[in-house]
Amino acid sequence: MKIISAEQVERHLNFNALIKELKQGFSRSFIMPQRQTYALGTNTLAPEGNNCRDGLALLPTWNDEVIAAKVFTYFPDNEKNHQLPSLFSKILLFSRQSGEPLALLDGTSITYWRTAAVSALASSLLSRENSRHLLLFGTGQLAPYLLHAHLSVRELDRVTLWGRSTTKVQALLKQFSALYPEVDFHASAKLEHEIPTADIICCATGAKTPLFNGKWLTPGTHIDCLGNHLKDARECDSTTVSRARVYVDSLSNCLAEAGELLIPIAQGNFKTEEIIGELADICSRQEILRQTEEEITLFKSVGTALSDLLCANLVYQKVKKDAGKHN
Repeated sequence: MKIISAEQVERHLNFNALIKELKQGFSRSFIMPQRQTYALGTNTLAPEGNNCRDGLALLPTWNDEVIAAKVFTYFPDNEKNHQLPSLFSKILLFSRQSGEPLALLDGTSITYWRTAAVSALASSLLSRENSRHLLLFGTGQLAPYLLHAHLSVRELDRVTLWGRSTTKVQALLKQFSALYPEVDFHASAKLEHEIPTADIICCATGAKTPLFNGKWLTPGTHIDCLGNHLKDARECDSTTVSRARVYVDSLSNCLAEAGELLIPIAQGNFKTEEIIGELADICSRQEILRQTEEEITLFKSVGTALSDLLCANLVYQKVKKDAGKHN
């Protein structure tokens, strides 16, 4: 069994190959039971009464080639309490034919890659082809992956960055202005002016309340919400959901975890039956995609085990191929 590090994951992945692999993988046959998430309760090391919502999740799935099981822990106060990342994750890969263990991979790096790749894949299928302006909410560890991924699927010429940390915003601006000199990168100044001009809005934050007013959206905008997986929190408001043609990565996962949908459903502003399709549907059924240039589309993602499997197997196959060259 191979042990594959985060460094190996980074070395063997690129978004063009990964997005193609995800689209093909979601178009083929697979089994993906609903993922199991567990709240671990109040962190006793945190200040008294501070429930930091520590969590554990188990994500199994399989296709005709491999079986994957991902386990991750989420401790949002880790940096403050222990000087550690908030997320730790491992993925076990098995042969579908024999059940033989094939690899243990770093799941944290794979999570960043596959989350950004799914976001860009959904945009490539749902946003307008002539989309030029991306507004990214969030400056965390996922942000660079999202920028690279979205720039690989649309000919963007303008990117607006919004974040609570001015230092992080400026660091991203400096980094990506050097990497993509043909693109105008700038910091968000006034959202009520920027939201109407954005063609693609990507939300990747820990926000508990909506980031913007859905009334500001211009017809034709594509919105992607991927930062929240809590029932009582959301990155976009009910107005956004009610105005949009809504898609999800996984129906069962989103209806168990996504406040973006659960809150407007509870308010009576949206119905489960109004969800157009899952990621597997939009990868294989072109007839359900954007119908007009004026439609607002919304893709809600909480993460899927299949995207972990496809990303992990792509890395495993490349590592195995490299090893064969040196033998």
